[in-house]
Formats: sequence, C-alpha cells, structure tokens
Amino acid sequence: MSEQNKPFVVTDRRKFTMDGELRPDADPSPEKEHREPVAVDTEPKPVAAASPEPPPAAEPESELPPLTSEQTEQARVAYQMTSDRLDTAIRAANPGAAHPPAMTFDQLVQSVYMTAIMQLGGATPEGQQPQVDIIGARQSIDMLAVLDEKTKGNLSPEESRLLESALFELRMAFLEITQALARSAAAKAPATPGRPGPVGPSIVR
Repeated sequence: MSEQNKPFVVTDRRKFTMDGELRPDADPSPEKEHREPVAVDTEPKPVAAASPEPPPAAEPESELPPLTSEQTEQARVAYQMTSDRLDTAIRAANPGAAHPPAMTFDQLVQSVYMTAIMQLGGATPEGQQPQVDIIGARQSIDMLAVLDEKTKGNLSPEESRLLESALFELRMAFLEITQALARSAAAKAPATPGRPGPVGPSIVR
C-alpha cells in the first residue's frame, strides 16, 4: 500500500475516561516525577548597617613660608622703582605739579581718623540726616587701637600724643552716636499724639 493510502490513526493518550475511571487501553508508563513547589522566603531580612567611615582628617593649614632678607629687599626696590616711574609719568602729564609728599606716621593716623569721622556721619551736609556706618566706624577705631598697642615705645612724643588724641576723640564720638541711635530707636515706639519723637541719625546697613 502506498504511503498516500495509509489510514490516518488518532491515538487517545488520556488515562481516564470522562467519568474519571481508568481507561483499559491507557499508557501504562509512569507519569513524570511530580516536583513539590519549593517554598521561597519572601520576608525581608534585616541588613546589618555598615559602619560609617570617619571623615577624612582636615589638613593643617599651611603656614606662610618665611621670607628671606634678600626677597624683602628685592620687593622694596622693585616697588620704589615703580613708584618713581609713576611719579615721573604724573609730572609729565601735569607740568608744574608738586611731588606727592612721602607717607608719614602722622598722615596714617589722620587718614584712619578722617575715615572714622565720615563713618560716624561727620561729613553729612548741614540739614540732612546723618548716615552712620557704626560697624565700619568701630573697625576704624579698633585699627588705631591696634596701631597704638603695636607701636608702644617706638614713637616720638608728638606721634604718641597725636595717636592718643585721635583715639580719645573717636571713642567719645562713637559713644555719643550710639546713644543718639538708642534714643532714636526708643522714639519709634508709640508716642503721645501731637508730640512726635526726635529725628536722629540712621544706621547704614
């Protein structure tokens, strides 16, 4: 018989009938091994916290290297030569201009003194409310105090009197201004009707 004429055979491999009984012609081969499901632990387990690493130790601040006398002298000479060239250029642009005076200790004290006076409102035009930089004034006064402390025994009697007088006047002016500011702040409280509080200096912030 040719292969094309062979009957088509359907084999029923089910072991049980529709009624649940074992079929007599069922395949007697054993079923594949039935594997029990493996229980998986899904509960989260605590994880040991890693000990934090200590922060890196801060490096010590590097100190400025000491300067040699040769380096100091080279810087002084170079500065002086540059200043001289600047003076020459200024005189060339302004014929007849006087040579700028050399800086002295008196000029240094007077410069800081005038700065503090302006910060305390001393340069305010008449009729205008003073603008006071109380923090800047205190720093300028403290600057003169440091100068006084560091130059003890190295000043002439005239220089010592100038510095002492500047510090005395500035400290007294500072006290007067701070008291005026305190009165001005108190005057901002509710006042009696018809009696406005006095107008005092204002602080520059």
